[in-house]
Formats: sequence, C-alpha cells, structure tokens
Amino acid sequence: MFLRRIGAAFPPSKRIFSSSVIHDYASSIQELNKEMETVFGELPPDELPTSVSNSPASNEPHLSSRSTGESSFELTHTGNSGEAQMVDVSPKESSKRTATAVCRVVLGKKVFDLVLANQMAKGDVLTVAKIAGITAAKQTSNLIPLCHNIGLSHVRVDLRLNHEDFSVTIEGEAASMGKTGVEMEAMTAVSIAGLTVYDMCKAASKGITITDIRLKHKSGGKSGDYSWGQ
Repeated sequence: MFLRRIGAAFPPSKRIFSSSVIHDYASSIQELNKEMETVFGELPPDELPTSVSNSPASNEPHLSSRSTGESSFELTHTGNSGEAQMVDVSPKESSKRTATAVCRVVLGKKVFDLVLANQMAKGDVLTVAKIAGITAAKQTSNLIPLCHNIGLSHVRVDLRLNHEDFSVTIEGEAASMGKTGVEMEAMTAVSIAGLTVYDMCKAASKGITITDIRLKHKSGGKSGDYSWGQ
C-alpha cells in the first residue's frame, strides 16, 4: 500500500525536484508518517532511507502530533514515563491557602417542602449534610488518591434553600497554612454534602439531581488568585 502511494505521488519526470513537486513530495511523506503511526503505534524514523535522503525535500521539517511545541505546560501528577505520582511539595514555601466551592441539589417541590418543614423520616437534612461536608473535607486525602494529607485550619459548609427552583445551594470553604492548595478539600466538602442531601431524601424521591459542582474562588500559592467567571 505504501509503495503504491509513493509511486502515485512521484511519477517519472525530469522535473521531479521542481518546487511544486517537492511540495507534493513533502506532503506525501507527512501523510505516510501519520498512516504509519496509526498502523504501528509509533512514528517512523526521522531520517528517510539513503535512496531519498539526499533529495532537496529531505530538508523539509518533520511534522509530528506528539511534539508540536505549542505549550510547555506539564501535568504535575504524572512521572517521566506517564505513571501516576504524588507531587513532592517539600521545596515550596508555606503560605495561606483558601478555596471556596459550590454545588446545587435540585429537590423538586415535594421533597423541598418536606425539607423546609423538617419532616423527612431521617431527620434534619441540612444539619446532617453540613456535618457530612465538614467531615469529608478532612478526609479528602483518603478519598482522592494523589491529594496530600494537609492540616486544615478552617472548614465551613453552608446550605441554603431556594424557593424559586426548589433546590439547595451548598457552599464549602477550606483554609490552610501550607505548601499545597485546598481546592479539593472545598470541592469534596460540597460534593459529599450534596450526596448526603440525596441520601436523606431518597425515600421521598429518586429524581433528585446534584449539579454545578465547581470551584468558586481560590487564593494563595504559586498560581495566585482565581474566581469563577473572571
């Protein structure tokens, strides 16, 4: 298949090295690179066989989707060969870190009215969910494999009933004086609080949804401040 394509791309001609044909030659080589990568799972050698390496087209750049040089960003939770690893934060300076996360639990009118009147069979939904969220924040490193076990100086979880759409808004905040951020602690707090609301109310409805889990704000650390939507 490759030989037929090369033969079709380069018919015998005395002007085989004209600028237009050279362009076609380079394009064909790039197409073959991509096809061989698909078939064999790796790129062909950077240098072509001796029979074609001396042609002017051999100076054309070799394009590869693996090394475009578009960004120097690296994932810090992977090692040199792609294996998962916990980041070593020991060289970092300690600083105050804060993070706020939010989520929304859509109850529906029937369940909303029961929660509002504190008539759920399992008891006070909002209070139990609040305690669950605080507890979850302190257990984040046990739940998320590569999170560091950090000392939290503050955790806050608030739940607010919304009459307009029969939902509960949950906001969680975490703070620490340390070498790594507390975004995951804040997001874990609201996630588990939302799941607790579901657990407390599932006997009344299985149609409850937990949605819009997101980081609202963070401060401190090398990356600086962040606010949702800004």
